[in-house]
Amino acid sequence: MSQERNQAATFKGNPITLIGPELQAGDQAPDFQLSKSLVETVSLKDYAGKIKLISVVPSIDTGVCDAQTRRFNEEAAKLGEQVQVLTVSADLPFAQARWCGAAGIDRVVLLSDYKDNSFGKAYGVLIKEFALDMRSIFVLDASDKIIYVEVLKEMTEHPDYEAAVAAVRELL
Repeated sequence: MSQERNQAATFKGNPITLIGPELQAGDQAPDFQLSKSLVETVSLKDYAGKIKLISVVPSIDTGVCDAQTRRFNEEAAKLGEQVQVLTVSADLPFAQARWCGAAGIDRVVLLSDYKDNSFGKAYGVLIKEFALDMRSIFVLDASDKIIYVEVLKEMTEHPDYEAAVAAVRELL
């Protein structure tokens, strides 16, 4: 059975339940299986040796998620080749691809947790009520140790972009 957390998380002020562990800086990042397309799956080892900024959004087709992904796409261009920025959502891969094409996203890789929400469960950000992943940021060093975590308390708010980028820059 999945572990439910009592972390105070809300959607428009209404309580929601997060499932999975409460990861913290210093923890080793759990592996994941995410869909890059309907037929291609990737895992953490596919990004081995890189610093990873994992931006988690509930759905790419909402205003805050759109803005968050665009912002990290801009930042990715400044961070260099040592850094891989990944955006994870439960959107279908073809919806992600359509959005990326329309938005001109070229530095962020969008990955889908739609099949079994395994990323959300492993990273403690699966929202029980919606089967979506809670807005959050994870920064991993090149050896997949978690350096920075932000799990938003309110699903509709923006993350602390500056703090996440600063955590990445400290690793460069």
